[in-house]
Amino acid sequence: MAKAEIVWRPEVVGISVVLVNAPADFVATTLAGKVLTRRVAGERLASNRRHLHIEDAGGSHHVWLIEASSGASLAALVPLDDTASLRIAGLRRFHRLIDGQKSGRMPSAWQLTPRLRRRLVLMIRALDALPAKASYRDMALVFYGPAAVSRDPWKTSSLRGQTIRLVKDAISIRDGGYRQLLKGGTGTGRG
Repeated sequence: MAKAEIVWRPEVVGISVVLVNAPADFVATTLAGKVLTRRVAGERLASNRRHLHIEDAGGSHHVWLIEASSGASLAALVPLDDTASLRIAGLRRFHRLIDGQKSGRMPSAWQLTPRLRRRLVLMIRALDALPAKASYRDMALVFYGPAAVSRDPWKTSSLRGQTIRLVKDAISIRDGGYRQLLKGGTGTGRG
């Protein structure tokens, strides 16, 4: 089993599956062996917690075992927060995986659409341009090309407004808004 440092926080990442020892009356839950013997791509031990990153063709699984005894029956813990439905979707995928079925695609809230991926790339590029004191116009020229920028007067151009929003959203993501992405929201504005 490969050991790797895991850099996600299960309490923040909405797709995480949290497993604990099942109550004593639930002796029929025998999935612990399947969970612990499944191919683990990364693992981190921290006091009474075991963080597992399990690779899967449909998208990886992040599992947090809290005080789980080896060989014990396990139960899922789903905090009733704003990520509860996403956590349940992640739990369903994980349950299918350990039940020997295809886990299926990641929930749509956790997938990056091509448009969002492009926007995130532009946001990173904008953050790279800020220390160089690049103007919004300079950024727009690089992001969208000279032909698009010269199409309309810059002061009233829709690309100017789009570039300003892009930079503001990039700063927001940098300053903590990325947590919304981890929870399964876009957190990147309208675009």
